Amino acid sequence: MGEDAESPKINHTFLRDYVTEADVISTVEFNQTGDLLATGDKGGRVVIFQRETESKGELEDAGETGDSGEYNVYSTFQSHEPDFDYLKSLEIEEKINKIRWLPQQNAAHFLLSTNDKTIKLWKVSERDKRPEGYNLKDEEGRLKDVSTITSLQVPVLKPTDLMVEVRPRRVFANGHTYHVNSISVNSDGETYLSADDLRINMWHLGITDRSFNIVDIKPANMEDLTEVITAAEFHPQHCHLFVYSSSKGTLRLCDMRSSALCDKHTKLFEEPEDPGNRSFFSEIISSVSDVKFSHSGRYLLTRDYLTAKVWDLNMDKGPVETYQVHEYLRSKLCSLYENDCIFDKFECVWNSSDSVIMTGAYNSFFRMFDRETGRGVTLEAWRESSKPRAVLRTRRVYTSGKRRRGDVGVDSLDFTKKILHMAWHPSENIIAIAATNNLYIFQDRVNPETQAQ
Repeated sequence: MGEDAESPKINHTFLRDYVTEADVISTVEFNQTGDLLATGDKGGRVVIFQRETESKGELEDAGETGDSGEYNVYSTFQSHEPDFDYLKSLEIEEKINKIRWLPQQNAAHFLLSTNDKTIKLWKVSERDKRPEGYNLKDEEGRLKDVSTITSLQVPVLKPTDLMVEVRPRRVFANGHTYHVNSISVNSDGETYLSADDLRINMWHLGITDRSFNIVDIKPANMEDLTEVITAAEFHPQHCHLFVYSSSKGTLRLCDMRSSALCDKHTKLFEEPEDPGNRSFFSEIISSVSDVKFSHSGRYLLTRDYLTAKVWDLNMDKGPVETYQVHEYLRSKLCSLYENDCIFDKFECVWNSSDSVIMTGAYNSFFRMFDRETGRGVTLEAWRESSKPRAVLRTRRVYTSGKRRRGDVGVDSLDFTKKILHMAWHPSENIIAIAATNNLYIFQDRVNPETQAQ
């Protein structure tokens, strides 16, 4: 994924010509197999895309092993509606903050979705048969008069058009006083955590009326509040471990075996501040907006405003890798503070082998970094290259020195076009990028063996 690597190619795009606030995508998530991709938006809707298996077989027959299957709309449903907290006289937005898929146990799929206050469990299932020959109901479903029934028949299942049913199975409400920023499903498949600014709760998937508070950093006097929780995630293999990040740029690893209430962390990951870079904006830009465990569980990936960092769980003195995402914005922090862009929360993701990381930037740019070489590449999600299988071009932000054709000047960046949300396929080089109200799905068609050389 270095500068000389062949650019990924567009697999599919879902573009809208006009932008409304409700259509802005607020979260993107692949399921465990990568065959389904869910997006949530500010209007409270969830759209699920399914990978077409037919395309995969056709491409293999044609010898195109590097590109298999497109994603098409599978189901759309309204997950959350706007609400009102009458006790606090506050409106509760319908915006979907996070979506997390549960491990698949049978033919049906389950996912969790949350807005600021309420978490919901949804069941997604298919039905291609319908029962006929009821004894107590007529063809329209109305109950028959029992006195008219003279014989009994065995109902039969007959083929019908495929229907995708999405039904709410659980509603986990009243668990948070503050806005929910994270949900994470535990590796035990039975519990999950939800985090807001000051507390982290653990829920059982089968119990909706109570949760267990496992972290509480709310001070006795709110005037003493110095930091808030920004993100939290369970370890991918060990069900007793989880990590949460803070607005001070710290990470706390907690072990539920040592205490039911994990206010005292097991490990604190913190990078000493460089006095040379100290400024009015230091605390703001050091806030961690996202934290992700690597698939191996050995490393943590975090994103603050200017950098992405990789931390080793066995080394808590500082990050083992630091990648400059858009260091050229350091001189623009004052104007970014005035337009509130400095508070944007960028996400970060690992590829399936933990060898490449990805995160977003402005001007519809997103960045990939090869951990082995340390080299990064800037790519652009833009409408002009949205034709299927078009090659993504690399971009460069011009700061000084020789300017090349196609370079973008720092003063020309469009800060309204920001890549905040993204997801990486769990086993293949397929990525999903949310650019405002557009969803881009890219696929790297480079031969993995060639790419590794």
